[in-house]
Amino acid sequence: MNIEHNVSLKPYNTFGIEVIAKHFVILPSLEDIHEVLALKDYPKKYILGGGSNILLTQDVDALVILVRIKGISIISKTDDTVLVKANAGENWHEFVLWTLEQDFGGLENLSLIPGNVGTSPIQNIGAYGIELKDVFESCEAIHLDTKTTTTFYKEDCEFGYRNSIFKQHAKGQYIITAVTFKLTTKNHKLNTNYGAILAELKAMNVREPSIQDISKAVISIRQSKLPDPKKIGNSGSFFKNPIVPKSVYLDILNQFPEAPSYPVSETEVKIPAGWLIETAGFKGKCLGNYGVHKNQALVLVNYGGASGAEILKLSEIIKLTIARIFNITIESEVNIL
Repeated sequence: MNIEHNVSLKPYNTFGIEVIAKHFVILPSLEDIHEVLALKDYPKKYILGGGSNILLTQDVDALVILVRIKGISIISKTDDTVLVKANAGENWHEFVLWTLEQDFGGLENLSLIPGNVGTSPIQNIGAYGIELKDVFESCEAIHLDTKTTTTFYKEDCEFGYRNSIFKQHAKGQYIITAVTFKLTTKNHKLNTNYGAILAELKAMNVREPSIQDISKAVISIRQSKLPDPKKIGNSGSFFKNPIVPKSVYLDILNQFPEAPSYPVSETEVKIPAGWLIETAGFKGKCLGNYGVHKNQALVLVNYGGASGAEILKLSEIIKLTIARIFNITIESEVNIL
């Protein structure tokens, strides 16, 4: 274990923002985590994770911790289901591909989401009609203060739309070290009705899709819409899709008859934030070295050299404009530091 000082976090966040961590350490084992937590010289600690869902707006006056514990194992298996445990440092997409190689179903719609396994429950990541909670069994987490390890089951995590206990009253209190998923081994439940999956499968000439086919379709769609963080700094979707009363949606329809929506309940609908932002005129907007992506209005981008504060200001302008035009409040999906 090697604690470094005054380290640039630019390589460790997908926005490519240049900020400095006062102290920095990469932890590849549970033993390293316990050793670091026992240190009294670094009272302030910040868990960075995969750096794919955060906008850094300032230098970090703390010990920045990157958990990089690797390993995937099968806990138990029946004729229909399997419990798979993945350690926190595993790359999310690589883990999804591993499950598909084993013909384990459940994660195919979550292909190509950036980040690591350990941060997936925090955000309750989701895409194309599937959320992490749909396949989540449990996670193991170490409390930063008590140093004790707790197993959180689904009911403990208080999952919501892009939300969990780890973003609310347990925020910043735990290091997630491993996540266990309940996946299918046969009779996979295919979800192809969201977004452009069916159209993409048709373009692929696939009539009876496998879980592997769905993954390939999702990857193709995401690559066509979302910029590669290795080429253009971004954190994927910056905003949550707002859930609003049907009455609010009906008011919008009066002015915008083409406004899309997805039913949530008998009284509420979800409106794509990307449509709201594009309709407000922000899609493709470029402000020098940052702006809104030309193919997907949900994505704010750093073309190189932008500060986190500049991107944050743009996001606030977008929120205010959406509120003025549609009377809807949209929220950031990414964490702001």
